[in-house]
Formats: sequence, C-alpha cells, structure tokens
Amino acid sequence: MILINLLPHREMARKRARQAFNVSLVGSLVGGALIAGAVYLWYQGQIEQQQARNAFLTSEIGKLDQQIKEVATLQDEIAALKARQEAVENLQADRNMPVHLLNEAVRQLPDGMYLTKIKQDNQNVLIEGVAQSNERVSELLRNLARGSDWVTKPELIEIVAKSLALSPREQRRVYNFTVRVQLQRASDAKAAAAAASGVPTARRAANVPA
Repeated sequence: MILINLLPHREMARKRARQAFNVSLVGSLVGGALIAGAVYLWYQGQIEQQQARNAFLTSEIGKLDQQIKEVATLQDEIAALKARQEAVENLQADRNMPVHLLNEAVRQLPDGMYLTKIKQDNQNVLIEGVAQSNERVSELLRNLARGSDWVTKPELIEIVAKSLALSPREQRRVYNFTVRVQLQRASDAKAAAAAASGVPTARRAANVPA
C-alpha cells in the first residue's frame, strides 16, 4: 500500500488563493482610489469653472453699475444744462416783456381813454389811466382778456369818477381806473396760442389729421 502526503499540495493551494485574494483586494482598492480621485478632480474642475464664471459675472455687474452711475451723472448734467438754458431764455424773454406790454397797450387801448402810468413788478403789471366812461374800461378789459397773447388775467382794481375842467365854464366827467394784468413769456404765449387753436400740441407736432 502506497501512502501520499497531500498536505504540502493543499498548503500551496491555500497560499495561491490567499495571494489571488490579496491581489484582487489591492486591485479593488487601487481602482476605487482612482475612481474617487477622478470624481474629486471632476468636481474640483466644476467648482473652479463656476468660481471663474462668478468672478466674470461680478466683474461685469461692477462695470454695469459704473455705467449706470455715469448715465445718471449725464442725466443730471443734461437736466442742469436745460435748467440753465431755460433760465437764460426766460431772462431774455423778461427783457423783451416791456416792449410787448407797450405794443399790447397801443393795440388793445380803445378810443376815448389814455394811460397815465404803467408799473411792472416781474410779470405783474399795474396800468393806470383815464377813460371817458365805464364802458371804455370794460372794453379794455375785454380786449386784454380775448385779444392778447402776451397779457393775461386782466383785473379791475379801482375805478373812480371825477370831474375834469376843460375850461372855466366847461367840465367833463371822466373815470380814473387801475387795472392789473400778468405778462406771459414767449413760451407761455406760444402754448396759449396752440391751446386757443384747439389742436393738441402732440398732434400738431406729428402733423396727424384729426
């Protein structure tokens, strides 16, 4: 009878199995580490890209804010220039107001009356004169209210009857009157004329038929 010792063979098989397991385990660990590293690098790249986009957006927003500030500054400067231009135009118009006032006085004054005093305070004017009758004063008020583009809001302040001596034997009854009016600037006069024509300013500008 022949006896064979199998213990060394079995020991070698177990050793090979352990080696294979170890190799598999190490491979799995290495593969897992590589996958984890790849995932980490991918996420890190995404984070860096997002940070770069955020930085770009922040920079662009800053530029837009600066542009908005510059536009606001330009708007303020334009408004200031317009205000100065309007002030200069009003000053020029105010310098021409006495001329318009005298022209209107000559044009609107009815027969049978004359003026004795004109006093201007900015756009307010007091007109004093002498009329042959109350009707002449009423006619003057109507003329100023309806037929003048430069004079507005005529108001009778006072009218006093008195006797005027034409000769030692002849006297005539006359009426001293005081009228207050307001002068209009050129821009206001143009607006009033446009309103009186009955055509809206926008439609006149666009030349659109009614």
